[in-house]
Amino acid sequence: MPVSPKDTPGAAADLDLTTPTRTEAERPAPAARPARRAVVAEDEALIRMDVVETLRDAGFEVVGEAGNGEEAFALATELKPDVVVMDVKMPVLDGISAAEKIGKAHLAPVVLLTAFSQTDLVERARDAGAMAYVVKPFSPADLLPAVEIAISRYAQITALESEVADLAERFETRKRVDRAKGLLMTKMGLTEPESFRWIQKTSMDRRLTMREVADAVIEQVGGGSAS
Repeated sequence: MPVSPKDTPGAAADLDLTTPTRTEAERPAPAARPARRAVVAEDEALIRMDVVETLRDAGFEVVGEAGNGEEAFALATELKPDVVVMDVKMPVLDGISAAEKIGKAHLAPVVLLTAFSQTDLVERARDAGAMAYVVKPFSPADLLPAVEIAISRYAQITALESEVADLAERFETRKRVDRAKGLLMTKMGLTEPESFRWIQKTSMDRRLTMREVADAVIEQVGGGSAS
């Protein structure tokens, strides 16, 4: 009569190798996205409260409130919010001038609020770097899409500027490496491949960038400035 393993003394017991499934309650919840941060600048308190409430209802964290453009710029500088929603007509410093300062400092996208929609005002806002423009009176359906567009456009522009700066840096590095290679070839008698390998190896050995090595070659071998 055949004997199964579990009938044999000392035999290992059958093991259940199936992985238990987690219940919905046991599954870890996905990490919540941090609330985006906003600064609101409006000299009329009731309108400012309305803007703040609209943003909070949409999931934003309003980290600062201002009553004039100078305060708005100071808050944007200190807090680095994801967006600044700001009235055009304010004391001390108007919203368009404040938007220009915020834009030049690369602090945050700006959404401008105004009771007027004249073409020249819209053009001034655009030239100041405002990402979006909302005419009063407005509803959440007017304000929130403008805020989202401003944040998205700002992210795209920032990424493009970073890419352009990176390309410019790489181009300048290549120019200086080529200049350093030429000096090593004429002054030290190296071939072009030898010159490049020397710069590359020195960069690795000294833990310097190739641009730093090239600058040193230009200054020390060429006797000139790297700039």
